[in-house]
Amino acid sequence: MAHAPAASDGTAIFEQAEHDHAHCVDQALHVAEAICTREGARLTPLRRQVLELVWRSHEPIGAYDVLARLQREVQTDGTDGRPAAPPTVYRALDFLLKHGLVHRIESLNAYVGCAHPQQDHSGQFLICQECGNAAEIEDDTISKAIRDNARRIGFTVDRVTVEVSGRCPRCTGAPHA
Repeated sequence: MAHAPAASDGTAIFEQAEHDHAHCVDQALHVAEAICTREGARLTPLRRQVLELVWRSHEPIGAYDVLARLQREVQTDGTDGRPAAPPTVYRALDFLLKHGLVHRIESLNAYVGCAHPQQDHSGQFLICQECGNAAEIEDDTISKAIRDNARRIGFTVDRVTVEVSGRCPRCTGAPHA
């Protein structure tokens, strides 16, 4: 989630019972607006809505699930707006990716909100195979090791995303560290 709340050291953790998810979503939208303003980019109503849908849970969400939720909201909000089409959703997700507001988890073909959009970093994710939740962590030593080893063999790194599958504390019954 990849949009898991942050621990005191700045790394993300899996959602805990006391987590204020509404605040988490509001904060993500506020930060996104600030980043877009700073970069001279437009966070259109659709882009904002797509970002909010990605942040609504701590589970990675696929583009077609975003599309289905958008279409349900158009049907239930009483507007005469046309339902979004797949290209529209993909363009919105591409915009959010470009501006570092979401990450794409390749193994799941899904998207999660970025826990650290203000910082240039590579995505490192812990993905629970049981409940589907994801947490973004940030460890510079992992990124540095990958880049250093790649450079040593002459490989040019464009992007680093590390995905680790396992079971979260809630699913294993283990307490949070």
